[in-house]
Amino acid sequence: MSDAHSESYKNYTRKCLLIFLAVLCGTGLMVGASFASLASGVRIAMILTIACVNAFLVAGHLMHLISERKMVYIVLVFTVIFFIGLMGLTIWAHADVPHLKGV
Repeated sequence: MSDAHSESYKNYTRKCLLIFLAVLCGTGLMVGASFASLASGVRIAMILTIACVNAFLVAGHLMHLISERKMVYIVLVFTVIFFIGLMGLTIWAHADVPHLKGV
């Protein structure tokens, strides 16, 4: 293996290791935030923010979605749109309770 490839591999390995350590620290922060004595809404918002950062680090860097083509982003956008739609339908239908006759 040439020196240029070896140096590039070392840089990539270092980058992946740093991202892995950041994800581990983020996970530790989420666990710590779950035990924090804050208001419930603030605690949940903090945990969700840290989880979004962790998801970006994993999906963006470790799965190489930052450097992928336009098609990957289109599929991801449609996935998010359909997920939000399904969650909206679930919340909308939450109050639909069947009426049981004879019970």
